[in-house]
Amino acid sequence: MSAAPAESPGRIALALTVNGVPRRVEAEPRSHLGDVLRERLDLTGTHLGCEHGVCGACTVLLDGEPARACLTFAGACPGAAVTTIEGLDDDPVAIELRAAFNREHALQCGYCTPGMLVAARDLVLRLPDADERRIRVGLSGNLCRCTGYAGIVRAVMGVIAARRARGIGPESGAERALGPVGARPGAAVATPRPVELRPVPALAPVPASVGDPGAAFAPAHEFTQTIDLPHPPEAVFALLGDIEAVAACLPGAAVTGRPEAGVVEGGLQVRIGPIGTTFRGRARIAHDPASLGGTVRGAGTDAGGRSATEGRIRYRVGPGELPGTARVVLDVGYTLTGPLAQFGRPGLVRDLAGRITADLARNLDARLSGAAAPAPARLDPLRLLVAVVRARLAAWRGRA
Repeated sequence: MSAAPAESPGRIALALTVNGVPRRVEAEPRSHLGDVLRERLDLTGTHLGCEHGVCGACTVLLDGEPARACLTFAGACPGAAVTTIEGLDDDPVAIELRAAFNREHALQCGYCTPGMLVAARDLVLRLPDADERRIRVGLSGNLCRCTGYAGIVRAVMGVIAARRARGIGPESGAERALGPVGARPGAAVATPRPVELRPVPALAPVPASVGDPGAAFAPAHEFTQTIDLPHPPEAVFALLGDIEAVAACLPGAAVTGRPEAGVVEGGLQVRIGPIGTTFRGRARIAHDPASLGGTVRGAGTDAGGRSATEGRIRYRVGPGELPGTARVVLDVGYTLTGPLAQFGRPGLVRDLAGRITADLARNLDARLSGAAAPAPARLDPLRLLVAVVRARLAAWRGRA
């Protein structure tokens, strides 16, 4: 058995499954997936337009979910399954869409069409019925300078209506949000994306219409983190009951007032790829001294209401490995929808959560030790990106 070829200087070797075929390709770590597909694999059906994640021409399926190939670092995709427009030749939904696009004159120059078809296919699989408004919203991330969109919308409506008439229902439930990366339920996959969380300035009161954390919640993705602290479990649990103190130690978080009836208002500033926003909403807090555990359940939207997030953290405090120490286990479930979900994948949240948790642990330790109050928590996005890519490459080399 011959040895794997050595990597060229400055390049990394990536193992991908592209259109169902295992491929091994060399690329610079900073190369984006669109360039690798076009230049290294000759899959030129993936078009590059704005290269800022705005026009949607480069949309491909990444582990089954629509993603911007121009914003996804190739070095962050080891082991990923990539499907380009070429890989949808025999896909039954894509076949119906191509026929409908021709019938409804839904293309002219055709430059946007590959990405448009990938996005439209996701709508066909998800929307419960041929709702024109929701189709237009779902295609708003794919720009066309030729058609005026009317034919495109008619084509997608026609395919959805025809499939529903044949008894083919939507995937993942009728009310499931549309399917950008990170919104699909199921096992999270480990592909990092850069996320920056900064201290949030004082926030105005949250309107009553913003996310209600009291309703039923089924998270799209879940993971677990642990924190080890050199302090007794009882002391750690008592600090976790002070939501303002915890928020002061958590990167990007701010609380606007004291909890009332177990509900607190606040915000979280997030930057994913080219988009940054502050989520504002409410969290419901439960703190159980009998079990040394509790739950924080929150929901919120950004200023324009285009992106929404909902999450739940269950925590329990127990003894650590050494006497007088504590271990905190955090079970996290979350859902992210809207434009921000276009630029992140579930593995990013899990990877960066470990680093955020480490910063949180240091700040909690300082507070419990009676040290000076920690400076407002802040994350360096470049440092995080480098750390995530290094961790992923190390894990990939370990499996090779």
